[in-house]
Amino acid sequence: MNDSMNTCTAFAGHTCIATGEIQQVARHVKQALDQGAPNSILIFDDATSEPVEIDFRGTPADVMARLEQSGLCAPAQAAAETEPTGTSPRGPGRPKLGVVAREITLLPRHWDWLNSQPGGASVALRKLVEEARRVHANRDRLRKAQESVYRFLSAMAGNLPGYEEALRALFANNADRFAEQIETWPTDIRQHVRKISVAAFA
Repeated sequence: MNDSMNTCTAFAGHTCIATGEIQQVARHVKQALDQGAPNSILIFDDATSEPVEIDFRGTPADVMARLEQSGLCAPAQAAAETEPTGTSPRGPGRPKLGVVAREITLLPRHWDWLNSQPGGASVALRKLVEEARRVHANRDRLRKAQESVYRFLSAMAGNLPGYEEALRALFANNADRFAEQIETWPTDIRQHVRKISVAAFA
């Protein structure tokens, strides 16, 4: 993954060894590895539970330099600094909207309908997408939260008692049943699951 993130958490087995901003976590993990910790340390993005891949070869300075180059900890203001300030005259044509051109495949009747809409196919498609995003926003947030919990459970809790039942409770939106199944899990795993599953049961 190449997008910058807010926070992440590192586990050595079932023990949480660091949590926070990725630079902070990387320093802790590098120190642990240099002190003889096993190489099986796993780092997870707290928002998505996607694994975070960091190259820990070399010195701590080497690790941090590669981390900055990877874009995982890109400063938030970087994007703003690349935007036009408004002081330079704009050339002719449409304003810069950040539009990305990609190919889509539709049936002829779909193209006919899109082309008949005010503004043409591109404007109609953008309106349809924005409306769908608005209507399904809550459902999409719930799905993403469930997927995040599922990723973490699959990676860290597959051999723990109650794993299968916990998954069933997760996708059934049964918070009480889910809490029961994870109650006997190792403390750090249980606490992290509780933290990342809040949105999945909202």
